[in-house]
Amino acid sequence: MTERNKGMDRRDFIKIGGMSTLALTLASTGLPGDLFGSTTALASDHQKAKLKFNRNGKFKIVQFNDPQDDERIDRRTVELMEKVLDSEKPDFVVINGDMLASGPDTPLELKQAINNLAQPMEQRKIHWAITYGNHDEDSTPKNGLDEAEMLKIYMSYPHNMNQPGEKGITGTGNSHLLINNSKGTAPAFNLWLLDSGRYAPDQIAGQDFEGYPYWDWLRFDQVNWYYETSMKLEKRFNRKIPSLMFMHIPLWEHRYMWFAGKEEMSAERHEIAVKKHNIVGERNEDECPGPVNSGMFSAILHRGDVKGVFCGHDHINTYAGNYYGVMLGYAGNCGFGAYGLSGAEKNRLRGARVFNLDENKENVLDDTYMVFAKDYGIDLTPNDQSIDPLPL
Repeated sequence: MTERNKGMDRRDFIKIGGMSTLALTLASTGLPGDLFGSTTALASDHQKAKLKFNRNGKFKIVQFNDPQDDERIDRRTVELMEKVLDSEKPDFVVINGDMLASGPDTPLELKQAINNLAQPMEQRKIHWAITYGNHDEDSTPKNGLDEAEMLKIYMSYPHNMNQPGEKGITGTGNSHLLINNSKGTAPAFNLWLLDSGRYAPDQIAGQDFEGYPYWDWLRFDQVNWYYETSMKLEKRFNRKIPSLMFMHIPLWEHRYMWFAGKEEMSAERHEIAVKKHNIVGERNEDECPGPVNSGMFSAILHRGDVKGVFCGHDHINTYAGNYYGVMLGYAGNCGFGAYGLSGAEKNRLRGARVFNLDENKENVLDDTYMVFAKDYGIDLTPNDQSIDPLPL
């Protein structure tokens, strides 16, 4: 989440001053000419790869959120990703929305911006996927590539696990990924990846959304797709498959949980909520859901398979808690080029969320915790440390 209207920032000045450096052709970089028209052969082959718990019945996931940068990424964002991956050694990574800012002016620059984020996982041969956030199409009017075209680029990486998504459903890339048990005989866990949209429409039935949150919300067809797919999985495997759900924009229930209620938002109510919902972590800005409650949480309660719903969007929130049997939480954000806390503390909460799964536990989701850039000795100075794009 960030302001809708943003003036020219430091990267705009870099672009103006350095366009001759960036004025490269696809041929001169050695990229295939049809890179943006179709996926490579690897994109169809790698979907056959299946996620699997290790021989000890364990599986680890890392969630990065809101890198929100362009082809000239802050070097510390990449450093943080690399150090988290090397320290935690996850089996899977999800970048949960707002991969891009409004910067990439051309298809090449957009490819470079995506490549900056893909390389930490690709170099380590870690499976990964993305969900879309509200900023990922901010640069589309300039470079001409929408999220469907961007998804082809993500899917072209050998270790990316994204899928085109269910046809006829709102959003891009709505999908789920099954994780097989350690024996490889049946799924032990499932990951739901949802596109929570961008911004609310200007009007519905001639009425605008002035005074309401202006972000998007999960639409009924997405909620219904989850519900029906969940039932199909239960019928297919004769049991409910426990799962995590990732989406960029939070649910209204994230806010309800923080205050243990809907109306009164006070420190006193939060103290009640901490005990009631076992909340840990920080809340430094208001949650920013859309103007409509999607009903997703009601569907989740009814199905009983989703053990946690995790989002990003609000960069300086890092909390998680147990809301009526479902973990609700944030991952903070990993992007040093995006907004953070104020003043000297700007980068204090840059980090990632880790999930430990254990197939021998009833809910499989064993625990979750945050790790931070400060834990790895990364420079937290509130300045710009953008670098040239990583090699394609």
